[in-house]
Amino acid sequence: MVLPELSHEWKTGLSVAWSAYIAVLSIWIVMQKRAPVSTMSWILSLALLPFAGFVVYYFLGPQRLKKQRLKRLRSRAGARGDADLAQLQGMAERAPPALRQMTALGTAACGLPVSSATAVQLLSGGARAFDSIFEAIREARDHVHLEYYIFEPDRIGTALRDLLAERAEQGVKVRLLVDALGSKRLGRRFLAPLEAAGVEVAFFHDTRIGRRLRPVTNYRTHRKIVVCDGRVGFTGGVNITDEEDRRTRPDAYHDVHLRIEGSAVRWLQTTFLEDWTYATGESPTDTDRSLPHLLPHLVPDEEAGDIPVQVVTSGPDNMLEPIHRMHVAAINTSTQRAWLTTPYFVPGEPALMALTSAALRGVDVRLLVPRRSDSFIVSAAARSYFDELIAAGVKVWEYKARMLHSKTLVVDDSCAMVGTANFDNRSFRLNFEVMAVVYGPALAEPLAAQFETDLLSAAPVRANRPQNFLMRLLDATARLFSPLL
Repeated sequence: MVLPELSHEWKTGLSVAWSAYIAVLSIWIVMQKRAPVSTMSWILSLALLPFAGFVVYYFLGPQRLKKQRLKRLRSRAGARGDADLAQLQGMAERAPPALRQMTALGTAACGLPVSSATAVQLLSGGARAFDSIFEAIREARDHVHLEYYIFEPDRIGTALRDLLAERAEQGVKVRLLVDALGSKRLGRRFLAPLEAAGVEVAFFHDTRIGRRLRPVTNYRTHRKIVVCDGRVGFTGGVNITDEEDRRTRPDAYHDVHLRIEGSAVRWLQTTFLEDWTYATGESPTDTDRSLPHLLPHLVPDEEAGDIPVQVVTSGPDNMLEPIHRMHVAAINTSTQRAWLTTPYFVPGEPALMALTSAALRGVDVRLLVPRRSDSFIVSAAARSYFDELIAAGVKVWEYKARMLHSKTLVVDDSCAMVGTANFDNRSFRLNFEVMAVVYGPALAEPLAAQFETDLLSAAPVRANRPQNFLMRLLDATARLFSPLL
């Protein structure tokens, strides 16, 4: 079948319409004031994919998000942190200027000040993390707050559900916030025991079209937070899934988590309650009439610890990219070592420059990534940076044993980070993330030891490793899409 040739008038009209379409969409994207590389990538994608590109951008493109800050709660948490001041001031006087500037950067970028902990414990592996979390929940007397990206209705998910229902029936206030996309398998039947016991369950950014004009398929809460009685808190990379538990699956992800005790937990608490209010549209006092009585217990007075800890949050509601900045700043302060572990490595220019510059000035810079992640494109994009890193002196390893899911950075003996953010554009800009920065050797030493243990299951990446043309082409092509990954 031969299609009739369009008339000159039709061709002219289509050309004008097409030009207007590109012009309007380009203005729309430019007005978002995103990174130039990301902006150009979206404009080219929309130009090359007419109409389909518009649909992709509408559902996956950048959106402006605003979240309510619980000013009264932050004020209360800050007031109750006064006990930390004398202890922290003494530590600050002994700290190098670069570390003092890092704490100031974290506070200015996300609004959460440095605090202190009486104890921090690195939990290697999902099994240890689950055991410690379950123990803290059993010991809770006032409340348990949980926020997760992935909560699966599998063996570990069912065990946690039943424990939460049991504690709620015993009078403990339990709130569970899960991401609607990451935890999409949670159904009414699975959640019924929680609701029957009085547990409050909320979903973050429902992907179905409802009260929103469009579903939010991006901008997920990638945070993993557990807070028990405002005194014990957890964060890190471990989700609630059997894929993180080697007792159930021998091929479970390799991951780490962090347990924190002391006054620094108040900032994990504040982060959870802000996310809860944003997701539900209700302030804490709306969700439970008895909460004003419990409010002092949400941020209880805690004895000042001797471990400086700073909780840092980031997300699409904060254009300053606090976690990204803290990574770059920490690497730039390094004088001896900067060891980074991440499952997804797609660095922007500032992060790539920080890593290579540190290596060029003689710092022992090491990068540990999985040989194969659960994203084929992201793995290919990561490989495209290896030659550049190695040429600058960065030592790159690929973890072979299982899927590596840890997200950590240890700098010298003075700074260690454990959190939920991957080393990529999505974590630094698009998702809601949280990270604990521990200053001093309390976490740096065990985290460095864990890194060296992980290297026993990894292979170094060589400078002139054999790669066929198709593989090199795939890696280079994937790198072009790195601003969108």
